[in-house]
Amino acid sequence: MKIKKGDTVRVIAGKDKGKEGKILVVDRKTDRVIVEGVNMATKHVKPRGGVQQGGIVHQEAPIHVSNVMYLHEGKPTRLGIKSEVKVVDGKEVTVRSRFVKSTGDVID
Repeated sequence: MKIKKGDTVRVIAGKDKGKEGKILVVDRKTDRVIVEGVNMATKHVKPRGGVQQGGIVHQEAPIHVSNVMYLHEGKPTRLGIKSEVKVVDGKEVTVRSRFVKSTGDVID
């Protein structure tokens, strides 16, 4: 999965198509992400001993990673991964970095 927490993405499929937001949580086991303000679900909550007030709560629900696209400079684009071997203190270290396929810019 090339998308990670903190990335800004646009939803490209589903009921929230066209909405943009920041990724809050990434679940690599199920290939799902939670995007800020997208795929809002309604949850009914019971009060818990005077500490928590009951009522209807709106919260983000997970969305499949294939339904979101990374935003680079306001445009949705695909990401790739470059692997480079660098010599650090006499040892070879493989460094993986993400890059934008449309422009070639390295983002990490």
